[in-house]
Amino acid sequence: MAAYPVRTRRWTRAEYDRLIDIGVFLPHEPLELLAGELIVSEPQGSAHYTAIGLVEDALRAVLEPGWLVRSQGSVELDDESEPEPDVVVTRGLRRTFSRRHPSRPALVVEISDTSLAFDRGHKGSLYARARLDDYWVLNLVDRVLEIYRRPVLDPSAPFGWRYTSREVLSAESSVELLAAPGARILVSDLLP
Repeated sequence: MAAYPVRTRRWTRAEYDRLIDIGVFLPHEPLELLAGELIVSEPQGSAHYTAIGLVEDALRAVLEPGWLVRSQGSVELDDESEPEPDVVVTRGLRRTFSRRHPSRPALVVEISDTSLAFDRGHKGSLYARARLDDYWVLNLVDRVLEIYRRPVLDPSAPFGWRYTSREVLSAESSVELLAAPGARILVSDLLP
């Protein structure tokens, strides 16, 4: 019997969006398109869901008008990636994105418990490849905020890019958004 190598099919963002449009995937189905692969998202526990709301509240409280805080919505990173970060901050109003998802968010936040390694490595490399300057992982396991900045090429990273700066902030610390200097948030305000 002949052996055939396992082959996978990569998807584009346009194909993925079309599959949603025709009803193959439901709009709120737990899927993300990451570098051409369809990834099933982990279910959310109550602490995860609570943290999303706390992050949204804290960001909205410190940002000036003209910034939009979105949760669990798609981001158009490139032709083969449409992740759904837990929270993003982008310039614009809600109606700005009625026909297209944001493509260059100023901040991406992932809330991590069971997905911690995936969010640090896999998603971190994807966001670095898209040259997003400010990526936060709210680490519910260790109750800290991990700040990733300064993306650079790295052939050993999952998507060929990684962040050179990683800062871990305790609950007693505060963090400032790169895109909104002076907008400081206490890490304790983000933790459930």
